[in-house]
Amino acid sequence: MRGPPLPPELAQDGDVVIGGIFSFRTRQTYVVNTFQVIPEVRTCENFNFREFKFAQAMIFAINEINQNPDMLPGVKLGYKIYDNCGTMDILRAALALVSGREGEVGDENCTKIETVQAILGHSGSRPTIAFAPVVGLFHVPVVSHFATCACLSNRKEYSTFFRTIPSDYYQSRALAKLVKHLGWTWIGAIAVENEYGLNGIAAFIQAAHEYGVCIEYSEAFSSSGPPADLQRITSKIQSASSKVILAFMSHREIKLLAKKLYEQNVTGVQWVGSDAWITDHSLTDSEGRSVLVGSLGFTVSRARIPGLEEHLRGLHPSRFQHSRFVRDFWEDVFDCSLNTTLTGRRKPCGGLESLQDVESPFTDVSELRFTNNVYKSVYSVAHALDALLKCEEGSGPFSSGSCANPTQIEPWQVLEYLSTVNFTTQEGERVYFDSNGDSPARYELVNLQITNRGTMEGVTVGVYDASQAGGHQFIMSNIPVVWGNGHAEVPVSVCSGSCLPGSRKVLQKGRPVCCYDCVMCPAGEISNATDSIHCIKCSPEFWSNNRRDACIPKEIEFLTYGEILGTLLVLFSVLGVFLTTLTTIVFYCHKETPLVRANNSELSFLLLFSLTLCFLCSLTFIGRPTRWSCMLRHTAFGITFVLCISCVLGKTILVLMAFKASLPGSSLMKWFGPTQQRLCVVVFTLIQVVICILWLTISPPFPFKNMIVYQDRIILECQLGSALGFWAVLGYVGILAILCFVIAFLARKLPDNFNEAKLITFSMLTFCAVWIAFIPAYVSSPGKFTVAVEIFAILASSYGLLFCIFMPKCFIILFRPEKNTKKHIMGKSNNSK
Repeated sequence: MRGPPLPPELAQDGDVVIGGIFSFRTRQTYVVNTFQVIPEVRTCENFNFREFKFAQAMIFAINEINQNPDMLPGVKLGYKIYDNCGTMDILRAALALVSGREGEVGDENCTKIETVQAILGHSGSRPTIAFAPVVGLFHVPVVSHFATCACLSNRKEYSTFFRTIPSDYYQSRALAKLVKHLGWTWIGAIAVENEYGLNGIAAFIQAAHEYGVCIEYSEAFSSSGPPADLQRITSKIQSASSKVILAFMSHREIKLLAKKLYEQNVTGVQWVGSDAWITDHSLTDSEGRSVLVGSLGFTVSRARIPGLEEHLRGLHPSRFQHSRFVRDFWEDVFDCSLNTTLTGRRKPCGGLESLQDVESPFTDVSELRFTNNVYKSVYSVAHALDALLKCEEGSGPFSSGSCANPTQIEPWQVLEYLSTVNFTTQEGERVYFDSNGDSPARYELVNLQITNRGTMEGVTVGVYDASQAGGHQFIMSNIPVVWGNGHAEVPVSVCSGSCLPGSRKVLQKGRPVCCYDCVMCPAGEISNATDSIHCIKCSPEFWSNNRRDACIPKEIEFLTYGEILGTLLVLFSVLGVFLTTLTTIVFYCHKETPLVRANNSELSFLLLFSLTLCFLCSLTFIGRPTRWSCMLRHTAFGITFVLCISCVLGKTILVLMAFKASLPGSSLMKWFGPTQQRLCVVVFTLIQVVICILWLTISPPFPFKNMIVYQDRIILECQLGSALGFWAVLGYVGILAILCFVIAFLARKLPDNFNEAKLITFSMLTFCAVWIAFIPAYVSSPGKFTVAVEIFAILASSYGLLFCIFMPKCFIILFRPEKNTKKHIMGKSNNSK
């Protein structure tokens, strides 16, 4: 170094010297450099008892190692500890430790070189980022107890950096997992405007996005920045809808922000803090501390260091006679003056002052966290030196298994051994460094609570261990948590509420993914979990319930006897059978009368029998379709109707033949006697039977679940199998009906008093009209109404035949017996002659 030597604040000679850089004072007088002269070391103000405790923990650990015969035997450790604040002066201290120039010695005008073998510190990431690469050029190891910036894991830039505190990468992920665990998906983020804050908040935001947490706003400011920045952030907090704020900053920035919020009466904010401030004791006496009550954050695990309290309480200025800070510290604690030559408001110190009975943050060892990291840092270097000195030739880490020269230890050699350090502390904590110089990540989750003494302290309410499996990394304890909103329940901070099962999330245009609307799943789709982003389509035989959170079997629909429509059709069918039976009885009782005999009583009875079958076959269409019922209903319908139409056709032909036979010279009746009439009916019916047999053999009807007509229910119907077979059966019935209608129409004006052809004409006209109307109605009717239309056509056509052919005859038989005579029936034809 050029310029005058920079003396350390605390020093002790030794065979091997370890350097330390701490900031016993945190506020610096700012000046504007003119660059016309070399900048002087700036004056630092106020006290930071925690940093001074760090330095004393380093001294305690070095003295403890020097007294341990099993570690570094014959080697005395020394230390040089610098007290500097401000990045520039901290860098100056680091260069002083690397150069090691103390002054001129001897007549040769040479210098005595006492380069330290390692540097412990600094507590801040920003100063460490500044001096670690410079120190790294000289291969001097830097072991930090508090610099957590994830950027320091970059081995290319910080090749000699190690730390006994986990990287902010793990802390950021732990904080993101904490936020997600507590159900906060809509938060604000504020960071200190330096490498520590910006890198930490960037890592947190990345992890938060992975866990589905959205950031409403992200701001940064510095304690040395303009007041307008602080006012802007305060206004942002007041206007934001999120109630949780992640603060990745140091105790300086959080105290400024808390004070500002307190002045503007901003309450109900839940803070989530980084380890740089969450357990800082200076928050207890800060203005606006009430704003921070209930804060949550991760910090390193607490530990015990036996003997440290006695060391701290045994501090006396006489042990550090050249330390200006120790004198200032002593005078501040006891409100006295060590300089007897100066007169002032303070009384002279009597020399009997002692820290044994003083309660202050400096002597408090009830919660050693980062102090323990300093302790581990010293032991890490000591273990590296111990391994270096105990190296056996041939098994060393250098070329050809060589070892270092114990009398000329170089920092780069210590660096080599430091990377392989692996030991366990008295508390059972394992200490080692990974390939990036980082320590294993294990945190305690602390909650800032007001104790019975009226002070604000961090209470451990959970742990986080990154080395464990995913489901066991974060564990909450049973200790009650104080929340920032003052309530016993966990605060709610979401952009949109959870979407219940049965709905899905639909993102709001132009807003983060945490802001969405809940839209109910469409019919036939469900979501059975909270906050689903997709609805699951039910399988074909299932449908969504009303809440859209479960698939239930679709209702199977078919025409049943129990429903009103089925009951009505059954009643009409039974009524048809009853009327047909009644007609049969009337005809049978009057079978010898001229009216019955004149209309071929045998075909009439056969027609009544077939009509009965027609009415009964409609019942096969009602009820649950099965394989046998499907085959029966269509074939029974086809055969019975052909039998019925065949009888009508026989009667029609008989009427026509009877008229033709009455003409002179006609012999037609002998070709169409009773035998031919029966044969005609049998042949016509057998043709339909053959068609039905072919249909059932090739592709018979079968029960089918129709899921096309309705989406929410299944229509159980009889599939035709072969459509050609169905239309062949129906078409054959239609051909016979048309043929019967044509013949009856031709015979409608035959000269008889009672011409049955007219009745057959009306019956066939009704029959054809019903079945012509049936075709479009059958095709267009949905579900079970298709079956109902088919039954209606069967019943309507059957009733048409019954009423048109038999009702006039029954009326004459029962109510006009005087017309039921041969003379009356043949009267018209006789008169015409």
